[in-house]
Amino acid sequence: MSEYNEDAYRDARKSVNPTPCAFEKGVLARCITCSKAEKHLLAERETINCGDPTAQARCLELKTLLRGHSAFALKIPHVGAQLPHAKELKIQCGGLKGLQLAMNGSDKVEDAFALIESAISSHGSLDSFPYSNIVQGVVHFEARRRS
Repeated sequence: MSEYNEDAYRDARKSVNPTPCAFEKGVLARCITCSKAEKHLLAERETINCGDPTAQARCLELKTLLRGHSAFALKIPHVGAQLPHAKELKIQCGGLKGLQLAMNGSDKVEDAFALIESAISSHGSLDSFPYSNIVQGVVHFEARRRS
């Protein structure tokens, strides 16, 4: 019965949240924020929708690049592998914090969209980002511990 309910939830989520935020776990964990993020409540769960489909596509590409560049450091067998929540948070939060640190010396990500736009302006493309510096942010990121 619970499997059926989970399937119904996924279907409802797709209709309410057609462009899910690529960095949703990071936004929900409150380690990053984004001006394009739109929060929705569905079945007592929070979801984050991206208000800009173009930005969402760019963020998905960046997240894929972050996973690829972080794979060795996080011991990910292959880029498409399903990751545990903690490793996904390392990639999302640590990756954007590492990019922020590489861009201006602070690791506080107040607007992921603006950060990525600024980095593209500085480096020309997502492929040209300083991934060796960014991966250090991924490796060193520690999620908040439950108390």
